[in-house]
Amino acid sequence: MLTLPEYPWDAMAPYLEKARQHPEGVVNLSIGTPVDPTPEVIQAALTAAADAPGYPTTHGTLALRESISAWFARRRGVTDLDPENILPTVGSKELVAWLPTLLGIGARAGAGADDVVLRPLVAYPTYDIGAQIAGATPLATDDPLSLDEETLQRVKLIWINSPSNPTGAVAGVEWMREVVQLARRIGAVVASDECYAELPWEVTDDDIPSVLDPRVCGTDPETGGGDHRGLIAVYSASKQSNIAGYRAAFAAGCPELISGLINTRKHAGMIVPAPIQAALAAALEDDAHVDAQRELYRRRRALMVPALAAAGLQIEDSIAGLYLWCRAAGTDPSAATAQDTWALVDQMAQRGILVGPGVFYGEQGNGYIRVALTATDERIAAAAQRLTG
Repeated sequence: MLTLPEYPWDAMAPYLEKARQHPEGVVNLSIGTPVDPTPEVIQAALTAAADAPGYPTTHGTLALRESISAWFARRRGVTDLDPENILPTVGSKELVAWLPTLLGIGARAGAGADDVVLRPLVAYPTYDIGAQIAGATPLATDDPLSLDEETLQRVKLIWINSPSNPTGAVAGVEWMREVVQLARRIGAVVASDECYAELPWEVTDDDIPSVLDPRVCGTDPETGGGDHRGLIAVYSASKQSNIAGYRAAFAAGCPELISGLINTRKHAGMIVPAPIQAALAAALEDDAHVDAQRELYRRRRALMVPALAAAGLQIEDSIAGLYLWCRAAGTDPSAATAQDTWALVDQMAQRGILVGPGVFYGEQGNGYIRVALTATDERIAAAAQRLTG
């Protein structure tokens, strides 16, 4: 039987109960689930495609893949993505968890038990879980180039996450390019989790490159387009379009890797339902609702930043994405412990505010909390008032 750690968010139950005791109710800023309505254009597309008696295509409809390709060109600076090299996925968390196995990495996939999967020091915990499911070894580092050659030769997959969950940090073109070059030298895959790319705050869209951006991946001498060898960009429309419940996401990039994933799914399933494919296409073809949602989050962020500072918290990074990464002002992060995080979680719960513990994201998260912007305007205003009052 596969043995995995207990799901970390289950530890939040007593803090949720404490926050619920607040006389004005709980403000849940923990997991980061969207709360605003799913745009009508998406709901209409879902309804129109509801008559779907046959099996959906594994590769996804051509219409959807063309919409994704056009979205990459319009919003991400990737102008030459062949729709053949795109795969809709049942959510992005599911892909993150299964990607090492699907790529044939790790003992359970029939490869080496000493295969290594790299992820950032402070990172979404599912990167580690995916490695463990595959029987590979997860390794945390913010600087893959600093690893010794013996370790590098065991690395089969490198996760990049920009903008970061939970820190909101953004990776630059030069650093990403160096990681891509390293991966190609050692024969590793680079998977770039870009799910928060449409939420820039203190940077511009151009400052948040995709791994498929020619500035990062280089130019294919045969086609003149981007060189996508060994690269997979992972994206979800959950946050930008309020469709987390749809489980609508996609992967794109290297022709050989995408072809292999398609073939595996022909055998194993995990196919995106046809109505969801239609809804995802509608979501990616309409920029207006994304711009409107971004402005909602911008206003909420503008309320929370000064309120957290007034409550004695220091915000670090958080220049893009859906979260504010905080610690107690004046403390030394290098000396922080897990207890420091839980003390902050408890202090916030006493105010009726539920936040995410930094310890869920690795040891480097000790002393930190993650504050999501995913609450209604009324709840965000309530949280700001409690923090400043």
